[in-house]
Order: sequence, then structure tokens, then C-alpha cells
Amino acid sequence: MELNRRTVMAGAAAAGLAATTLGTGSARAATGPAGRRPAKELFGTLADGTRVYRWSLENGGTRLKVLSYGGIVQTLEIPDRHGRHANVVAGFDNLADYVAKSPYFGALIGRYGNRIGKGRFTLDGKAYQLSVNDGVNSLHGGAKGFDKHVWHVEPFTKGSDVGLHLHYTSVDGEMGYPGTLRTKVTYTLTRHGDWRIDYEATTDRATVVNLTSHVYWNLAGEGSGTIEDHELSIAASRYTPTDPGLIPTGELARVAGTPFDFRHAKPVGRDIRAGHEQQVQAKGYDHNWVLDKGITARPEHVATLRDPRSGRTLRIATNEPGLQFYSGNFLDGTLAGTGGRTYRQGDALCLETQHFPDSPNHAHFPSTVLRPGQTYRTSTMHAFGA
Repeated sequence: MELNRRTVMAGAAAAGLAATTLGTGSARAATGPAGRRPAKELFGTLADGTRVYRWSLENGGTRLKVLSYGGIVQTLEIPDRHGRHANVVAGFDNLADYVAKSPYFGALIGRYGNRIGKGRFTLDGKAYQLSVNDGVNSLHGGAKGFDKHVWHVEPFTKGSDVGLHLHYTSVDGEMGYPGTLRTKVTYTLTRHGDWRIDYEATTDRATVVNLTSHVYWNLAGEGSGTIEDHELSIAASRYTPTDPGLIPTGELARVAGTPFDFRHAKPVGRDIRAGHEQQVQAKGYDHNWVLDKGITARPEHVATLRDPRSGRTLRIATNEPGLQFYSGNFLDGTLAGTGGRTYRQGDALCLETQHFPDSPNHAHFPSTVLRPGQTYRTSTMHAFGA
């Protein structure tokens, strides 16, 4: 299926993804003039003396703070139905906690989002062994993935949009991956307050790549309690069941008649304790949904999350073929967030747009192979409303 990957990359380039807007529509109209130019401040210093900066952006009623460490979205504030702002993403108020104990709060993930079984894959007849950091498996790029590096950040304003270009170069052999991968990720806040992520990468050797964002959402407000009353819909008729190590078995199972059916909006908690074997071994939801639309040249609407208490909504569009829904199963009350409150199991959830987990080991999954001369491009849109 490598041909499909090349085709969608070429199509995306021709379509001009950077200019794409959410066809599903934002619930908020543009407010006021173009957003202010991003502001920079020192956030902390790593043990080796490297300075980490925090960038603040505001546009269309959305306020976003991003760290140069891991490209982390530290806070994202949006208004409720009464116009009251709240931070709706989980995170820490200090650099030390991000370095020592973060479960990928708000981070950019690479080279490979999600898991690769036993950290192994074969490409063009050559076997590669990756860094393993999740039992015997490789998770989110290995022991030192893109989330644990300092990115070079360039602010920009373009028309009524404001944003950041983030750059990181992963050298040949880093975490076991072949090829030097030059990565650029663009965060844009539009005049409507929508948040867009555009990913780009090139390589000098054949490799695999699957970039994503690991934001933990709670639309009622960070640290406010459970997300089980949030209403979620996912436009997917199938998902990828996993083995006990959360590695896909290769099956593309139907969601109909199972707790994994989110084709019509329902509370996250309605079926989370249904006792399905897949839920028992994952301690909730931690699975990849196979999006009905497949790979597309432009982002298409795939999921909606709504908090009935505040009225806040999140609509996600992407050109990726998969969506990993993680219900915060491993939050255990030991981490305190930006507001000083602890995060318990199910106090936040992730909706990660991506290719499928362990794709390099499943020929019938959409390919994640990137070759010299190609450009990896994907885009995800987040539209907020109330």
C-alpha cells in the first residue's frame, strides 16, 4: 500500500494543505482584528543548560501556550457558552515535571506515533531494531522521542492568522530509525480561533514516519474531573483490536454491536465498563479507529467531542486514515496539573490523528514508508465552539 502513501502526499501538496480550512465549519465567528504576534518568555532550563521557551498565541478567542521542549501545548483556553475561558488541556506548570514524569502531555510525537511490536520492522529486506520503552514494544518513537527534544521555533503572522513553525532534525540511527529526518510542524491559530497542525518531513534514506499530537482534552476545564460525561462521535465503522501488549492483531473489526461504536454521539462513559475483552486488557479505550473516509488529500471531519456542562465542543478534521482514542486509563492521581489539581483515571482523553499502530509489520495497513525525494505531509484541524 506504499503507492497510496505517495499518492496522498502528492495530492496534498497539489491541494495546498496550509490553506485548508475546516469544511465542517467553526461555531465561532471571527472576533476583532488579527491575532497578536506570538510572545516569547523563558520557561526553564534543562540539566545541560539548554533554555526552554514558552510561546503565547491568541486569535479568534483562543489562547494557546506552546513550549519549545517537545512542541508541547501547555495550555489551550477557549470560552464556554457564557464566554468564560478555561484551559481545556492537561499539563504541568513547570519544566521539571515535563522532563521527569510526563505521560506525553500535549507533546509532538515522532518518529512514530503509537506502538511498534517488539520495536522491530523490516524495510527493503533489512531488519531494524528500535528503542523499546513500553515493555518489549516501542512507543511514541522510543525512550527519547520527539517529545523529549528542544525544537527550533519561528513565530509568524500571515494575514489574519498567527502561528509557530517548529523544526527538528532527527539524525540517522536515532532511536534505531534509518535516515536523517528533517521535520517541520506548523501550529496555526486562525481568526476563527481554530487550531491547525501541519506536519512535514523529508528523509535521505527510506524510513517509516507517523507524526501526531498527544493533547489530553477535558472540555469542562483542566483538572475539573471525569470526561466520562463528554459526548463523543467518531466516523469509523471499524477499529483495530490489539493483543495484551496493545499491538494490533491485524484484524479490522466492525464496531457495530460493541462498546467501540461511536458512529452516533454517546457519553464516553456509557459503555466504558461493558466488560468487552478489548476494554479489559486496555483498562478502557486505547485503540485505533479505522476512519471511514480513509486517506484524503484534504482534512475531512472525523470526530466531535462535546461537554454538556460548559457547552464547549471540539470538531476534528484530518487527512489521516486513523484516530487513536485513549480514555486516560493510566492517570492515577499522582500527577498535579497546571491548576494544582491531580489527574485521576479518566480525567482527560486523547484523540490522536495518525496512521495505524504497528503499520510497518502489517502489509494491509496504510503504509508509513517515506523515501528520499518524497515529502511527508499531513494536516489536522481543531475547531472549537460553545
